[in-house]
Amino acid sequence: MNSDKRLTLYELNSLVKDVIEYEMPDEYWVEAELSECRENRGHCYMELIQKDEQTATPIAKASARCWASKWILIRPYFERTTGQQLHAGMKVLLKVYAQFHEAYGFSWIVTDIDPTYTLGDMARKRQEIIRQLKEEGVFDLQKELRLPLFCQRIAVISSETAAGYGDFCNQLFDNPYGFKFETQLFPAIMQGEGVEQSIIAALGKIFSEYSEYSEYSDYSDSPFDCVVIIRGGGATSDMSGFDTLALAENVANFPLPIITGIGHERDESILDMVSHTRVKTPTAAATFLIDHLKTVLDSLNDAQEQIVRLAQQKLAYYKSQFATIAELLPRLFANVKVRQEARLDALNNQLVSAVREHILTHQSKIRTLEGRLPILLDRRLMTEKHRLQLLEEKAKNLDPALLLSRGYSMTMKDGKIVRDPQVLHQGDEIETRLEKGTIKSIVK
Repeated sequence: MNSDKRLTLYELNSLVKDVIEYEMPDEYWVEAELSECRENRGHCYMELIQKDEQTATPIAKASARCWASKWILIRPYFERTTGQQLHAGMKVLLKVYAQFHEAYGFSWIVTDIDPTYTLGDMARKRQEIIRQLKEEGVFDLQKELRLPLFCQRIAVISSETAAGYGDFCNQLFDNPYGFKFETQLFPAIMQGEGVEQSIIAALGKIFSEYSEYSEYSDYSDSPFDCVVIIRGGGATSDMSGFDTLALAENVANFPLPIITGIGHERDESILDMVSHTRVKTPTAAATFLIDHLKTVLDSLNDAQEQIVRLAQQKLAYYKSQFATIAELLPRLFANVKVRQEARLDALNNQLVSAVREHILTHQSKIRTLEGRLPILLDRRLMTEKHRLQLLEEKAKNLDPALLLSRGYSMTMKDGKIVRDPQVLHQGDEIETRLEKGTIKSIVK
C-alpha cells in the first residue's frame, strides 16, 4: 500500500466539507416533520423526519440546527403567528443550507421558518378532528346539557399555583350579591406537552366522585353541578394541548356542563368548541357563574312579585264580590230563612251520616294496606337486590381483565381492537395485550 495516499480523518472530513460547500452553496426550502426539538444555550436543535404517506414508515431523517443569532428572531415570529411552540410531530417548512463540520459531521443549518405552512397543516388537523367529532355525533353533546339553576358546586381543573385560579376564586367568593359557592380543585398541567393527559386524568377523578351517586339517585345529590377548566398566565404558544381529539372526546362525552376559560384571544380551541360554554378568562368564568345565579334570583324575585300581584288582584275581586253579596244577603235571607233552615238540617244529618260511613270504610282500607305494605316492600327489595346481583355478575364476566387472566389476549392497532387480519398490512405496528403486559410487533 502506498503510504503517500493516506489521509487523516480530519483531512478526509475537510475534503467532504469542501465538496459540500462547493456543490451545494445555495439555500433550500424543505418540508419535514419534527421528531425532536430542543433548545440549548440559545440554539435550537431539531431532528427532521419524513414518513411514507401510506405506511407512516420513516423514509428520511436528518439533523438541523438554528443558531442563537437567527433563533432569537425566528422563534417569536413563528410563535406569534401560529400561537404554538415548535414541538415533536409538527410539520414545518424550513429554509436551510448544508454544513459539514470536521468534528461534528453533517447538519442542515436553519435560516428561516415559514409559519404559514405550519398554520395550514394545523388548520387541516383541526378540521379533521372537528369532522371526526361530528361524525361520532359528540360535537354538540355538551350544548344539549342544561346548566343547573342553582349552580354552586364547582369542580375546577387548573394549575394549583396559577394566578388565574386565584383570580377565579377571589371573583367567585367576593361576589357583590353574597352568593355562596363551593369549589374543589383537581390540579392539572395547563401548558406544555402534558396538558392533554393531565386534564383527561382530572376529568376521570371528577367523574369517579360524580358517578358514585348514579346507582342510587338521579344525581341530585351529586357533589358537583358543573366543571370549570381555567388557565391564566400561560403563553399563547402553549395552546396545542387543547386541540387534541382525545381531550375533545372526553369533554364532549362528559355528563356535567363544562365551562372553559383558558385565557386567549385567538380563534377558539377545539376544547372551547365542544364545551358547554366558552369564556375568555378565569375571572370571566367566575362572572358567568355569578351572573347565572343572579339571573335565577331575579327570575325568582319576578315570580314572587307576580304571585303577590295576582293574589292582591284576586283578593280585591273577591272582596268586591263579597260586598255585593253582603248587600243582597239580608233581603234574600228573610225570604228563604225558614225554608233553608229545614233544608240545612236535613243536609246536615245526611252529611254527618255520609262522613261517618266514609271514614269507617277508609279506616278499614288503611288497616288492610298497612298489613300488606311491608310484605310488598320486602318482596320488591328482594327482587331488585337479586337483579342487581345478576347485573354485577354479568359485568364481572364481561371484564376484559378476566379474559386476559384466563390466558386470552387482545391485539390492537392504533388503539382499536383487530378482529379481522385482513385489515392489517405489512409494516403496521400492532400491540398485543396480555394479563401482565403488552407486546408491540411489526406485521411482516
